[in-house]
Amino acid sequence: MRYMRPRALVFDLYGEYFRYTGGAAKLGTLTDLMAVFGIEPATVRVAMTRLRKEGWFDSTKQGREVTYLLNDKSWRLLDDGRTRIFERYLDDWDRTWTQAQVDVAELSRDCRKRIETALTWWGFGHYTGSAWFSPHDREKQLCEMLVGDDELRILFLRSQTSGLPADRLIADQCWDLAELGTDYQAFIEEFQPRLSRYRRGLGGRAALIERMALIQEYRKYPFRDPDLPEVLLPPGWRGRAAHELFIECHDLLRSDAEQFVHETEDM
Repeated sequence: MRYMRPRALVFDLYGEYFRYTGGAAKLGTLTDLMAVFGIEPATVRVAMTRLRKEGWFDSTKQGREVTYLLNDKSWRLLDDGRTRIFERYLDDWDRTWTQAQVDVAELSRDCRKRIETALTWWGFGHYTGSAWFSPHDREKQLCEMLVGDDELRILFLRSQTSGLPADRLIADQCWDLAELGTDYQAFIEEFQPRLSRYRRGLGGRAALIERMALIQEYRKYPFRDPDLPEVLLPPGWRGRAAHELFIECHDLLRSDAEQFVHETEDM
């Protein structure tokens, strides 16, 4: 079993399961589920306390039982993340780029990091200097992620180049598609052989373990992949095949994993 960071596992459990049952989970349920992955109860308690203090969760207490609830901040994170992971490969592109021009003058290191993290999260690629590009219009989502002075540091432009050769140059400059394609192929080689087992069914505990491993392995790709239109992708691109494999594996494991989570909640 691969190691899973407690914080990441918490968000994955809420994103895959608890968000669909009201957004709340008892600490005891979280402790039992995370024990499946070798995480100690004390570590779970510390992780949830820190996440609450950081503003990601609200909590209530009844007797000795603490329940952690998604709030506006965590709901938004899960919604944005799910959109980026599942809603991909839309080919209707009118060759219009969204350019984010960052005013880097006198930017503090922390401010620069916040802006660059948000740009990367929403699929912008760094072209050169202060210029970032995306083939999608995600200005609204980016501005919602940034607040105050951070948002005011970005000037958004809509532009078209002289033709596809120039568009491909932008894509090549902004993203390392060769490396990403190699990593997509590695993902396919890891999970394609598992399909036959998934189709036969694994049982609840094993299905949960496999599904969390699948999600944690795949979710890093959409945040490196700008979801370029097909005309900008290199020959033999494996991103779409990897995405389709992810969706198939994710769906095959759904029923058994969900049943295991529900049974754990009822214990």
